[in-house]
Formats: sequence, structure tokens, C-alpha cells
Amino acid sequence: MRFLFSCLFLVSFFNAFSQEDVKAEIKPIVKIDSLYREDQFYFSVTYNMFTDIPQKFKQNKFSLGLSGGFLRDMPINKTRTVSIAAGLGLSYQNYYQNFGISKDGNGAVVYNVVDAGEISSNRYRQYSVELPIEFRWRNSTYESTKFWRIYGGVKLSYIFSSTSILDDGENTYRINNNDAINKFQYGPYISAGYNTWNVYLYYGLSPLFKDGVTTLTGEKVTMKTLNAGLIFYIL
Repeated sequence: MRFLFSCLFLVSFFNAFSQEDVKAEIKPIVKIDSLYREDQFYFSVTYNMFTDIPQKFKQNKFSLGLSGGFLRDMPINKTRTVSIAAGLGLSYQNYYQNFGISKDGNGAVVYNVVDAGEISSNRYRQYSVELPIEFRWRNSTYESTKFWRIYGGVKLSYIFSSTSILDDGENTYRINNNDAINKFQYGPYISAGYNTWNVYLYYGLSPLFKDGVTTLTGEKVTMKTLNAGLIFYIL
């Protein structure tokens, strides 16, 4: 009996010795910032059009527009679903159409709607600095970066470079930084969508050309820009 108790004691001792202390896993505490802002980089791709066009005006090919910049978000309610944002960006706009800008025999710039069959190519492009200011609504939370949004506002632009190129098959007229271009542009815009993908629409309120510009037939030129496409927001 004494031998049996000794064996049981040794077995219990080795069994207890072989067990290791298992420490509870300590998970790091992740602090969630409930005072978030939707500061974002934006990039847009648009199809460019004109409104208030002269008679017989037509566009041809694909007129591409690109813009990009940064927006600073400033929430104005407790849940941070409503905010105001302001930003700064750059824009490139390209237009293919039959509104010809050329020079007469005296070197003066003249404007006219030309027959598309009489020209080889005609395009106008511009580069501008843009300042968007917008009112924002979204159903975002501090736990998710995917949400529905509707942003609307006003965009102010300054055209710092412009070029028109008209090739009629015999002569090529290239005019850089035309003084008749209205360099300060402005207009409302709206964007709406989910997560990264959003539709975008901008309507220019200021004419592309200054007052006093007329075609050879005496028609006043009051063309304004209209851009429609997609805008992407990147956190």
C-alpha cells in the first residue's frame, strides 16, 4: 500500500509539473476617431459640351475633360454627415467643334461657324486653376469609409493657358492665350454616388468669350461650358 501511494504521488507531481501556465491574449486597444473628416483627393473625367451655341454649331469627336485636386472637409453637425468643403485643383478641357477662330489678311482675329467638310481639324483647349466650394451630405460613420453622398457647390476657375487650332487644309491658324477668352469662369456643379464612383455635372454661368465677340455674320457669341462625367474621391 505504501508503494501504491508513492506511485500515485509521483504521477500527480509530474502531471502538475508538465502543465504550462497559459496567459490570456492581450489584444491592442484600437482607438476609433469619432471626430473624423472626409478630406479627399478628387479626380474627374468628363465629356465637354457647349450651351447657348451659335447657329449651325456642331461638335465632333470626343471632347475630353480632366481635373484633379484636394478638398478640405469641415463638418457642421454632431454626427458629421453634413459639412462644407473647399479645395484647390487643376483642370484640362478639350473641345472639338466647327467654331473657327482664325485671322484675316490684316492679322485680326475673326470668328465664324465653318462647314465641317471644309476643314481638316478644329479644336480648342484650355488649362485652368479651379477653386471648388461645396455643401456636402453623406450617410457616413466613423467606422466605415463606404457611404452614399450628394455634394453640390460652386466652382471658380481661372484659365491661365488656352490654345485654338484651325486647319482648313491650306492654312493652320494657331492662337495662344486669345485676349477675347473670358479667363474667369464660374458655375454650379453637383456630384452624387456611392463610395468611389460618382456622377458629376458642371454648368458654366460665365460665357467663354468676353462681350463684344461676334461671328462674321454678326451673331453674338455667348457660348458657355457644360461638363458631364464621373468624379472619384480618394481618402
